[in-house]
Amino acid sequence: MDEARLKSALATKESSWIPWGKKYYFDRSRFDADLKRMKAFYSDRGYPDARVTGFDVKLNDKQDQVDLIVTIAEGDPVKVAAIEFVGFDVIPPNHLDDLKKRAPLKVGQPRDRQLVVTTHEMALNELRDHGYPYAKVSTNEDDGPSGKDARLTFTGEPSKIAHVGPIEIAGNKSVGENVIRRELTFKPGDLYRRSVIQESQRRLYGLELFQFANIEPLNTELQPEEVPIRVTVAEGNHQRVNFGVGYGTEEKARVDAEYHHVNFLGDARSAGAHVRWSKLDRGVRLDFNQPYLIRPHFSLTGEGQQWYTFTPAYRSIVTGAKMILTHRANERTSWAASITSEHDSSAIANNVLSDLTLRQDLIALGLDPRTGEQNGTLNALGFDLQHSTADNLLNAHRGYQVAFHAEQAGRIVPGTYNYYAVSADGRHYLPITEKVVLASRLQFGNIRPVGLDEVNVPFSKKYFLGGATSIRGWGRYEVSPLSGSGLPIGGDSMFMFSEELRAMLRGNWGGVLFFDAGNVWAESFGFKLGELRYAIGPGLRYQTPVGPFRFDVGYQLNPLPGLLVNGVPQTRRWRIHFSIGQAF
Repeated sequence: MDEARLKSALATKESSWIPWGKKYYFDRSRFDADLKRMKAFYSDRGYPDARVTGFDVKLNDKQDQVDLIVTIAEGDPVKVAAIEFVGFDVIPPNHLDDLKKRAPLKVGQPRDRQLVVTTHEMALNELRDHGYPYAKVSTNEDDGPSGKDARLTFTGEPSKIAHVGPIEIAGNKSVGENVIRRELTFKPGDLYRRSVIQESQRRLYGLELFQFANIEPLNTELQPEEVPIRVTVAEGNHQRVNFGVGYGTEEKARVDAEYHHVNFLGDARSAGAHVRWSKLDRGVRLDFNQPYLIRPHFSLTGEGQQWYTFTPAYRSIVTGAKMILTHRANERTSWAASITSEHDSSAIANNVLSDLTLRQDLIALGLDPRTGEQNGTLNALGFDLQHSTADNLLNAHRGYQVAFHAEQAGRIVPGTYNYYAVSADGRHYLPITEKVVLASRLQFGNIRPVGLDEVNVPFSKKYFLGGATSIRGWGRYEVSPLSGSGLPIGGDSMFMFSEELRAMLRGNWGGVLFFDAGNVWAESFGFKLGELRYAIGPGLRYQTPVGPFRFDVGYQLNPLPGLLVNGVPQTRRWRIHFSIGQAF
């Protein structure tokens, strides 16, 4: 039995080793109760013969702490010898096969009571998801002559098939009933399906209009063939203000403020403003969203911004607007088409301008030699596609995510800049054990200027790598083609991949080992895998309600010759990164 799981079930806890951490005092009566809890814990997990054979309470010399040692004889487990599902002929055979595969209770494993209950609930929900809301499932267990070989039989009683009846809405005040009804993925006359009811409830919560949303069938004790449905909501505050301050190894001090109205002008429209200030970027963004545009799965979003971005070689200012039409087929898959119109202004750093060997190259890139700036209008069409099966957006353990972006500037929507761009990002999460996950990421991007003339690509679109979420042996914006003086100036093609082994160590603490590789090249389609930069390192994770707190130390395996950081030749081969959330 896993020691951490056993300790988590006890009332007696270890005091924190951190001086300001929480301290727990030894209570003998609580400890005696824990000795009984241990036996119950083992029994529930398939070890009915487990018993505490001895314990020792050791008081230290100062007589202010005790060490507790408990000796347990686990005994032989009751193993699952067979699992049968009877009475499930009313559901399609492929769904029954899928239920058997997904059931956590497995033949050959100890009979865990929690897994028995979970399998029972999954079997019941499968019947309820095929039009049988009044179904029942009974569980029969036969431990055999030895008492150690359990045969479990789950017997389904489907009862009568039923359809959705009248739908009643309750609890809404300022939110129109039509807004609620259009989020429902079922209508009167549809076959009653539990998963569809749950999906509708998730959609209502996704509007961010309600503190509470519940969908429940009525009069089930009468078992009608048409099940009346009640949708009950409790509206939350539709206006909210968020303010946050923080510090990161790359951004240094950071301040964010945001105002958001989730029922702007009614009909579940949303609008907001976001202001940010940090060493790397700052500015203001405005947004407006119109949900349910003609069809349920479509929405229209408008964004406006004035945003400053600072890189080692230049500073860029983007001022403009963007319209995005999004189609969300389900929670996992969406695509979007967009049109962008903005003014891009970039100013080259003085130490780059002072490099006379770069003067002609910078002019070729569209730089005005009199002002040290590049200015122009960017009009572009874009397309994005996203699909995810990851089980957790903040800290995934299984599944994958893919994202694709394509963009074309100029020509169809004429402007100063003319180019084609495409990029993709793929992530995969493979559970090795319950506590160990192998996370992988592959990313590439390419910009092709029309006529291969670099003046057609704004500096603000150039690729950079390095930092807390890419090649962690370098800082943000540090991996790219360099100017003659050694400053990163960005490129038109990029490739990167990462492997990360994540493991939970103790309690909320976890550790990682990572390997990052990638580079940026000046030319379009300039990929040269022999020129990749590599970084390795360890990291620590601490689980919090908003995602894991992350601390990583990256080490460069092959430094970037001639790199300047803050105007100084960079000889340090390691970087420290800390942030909230996994690297990918």
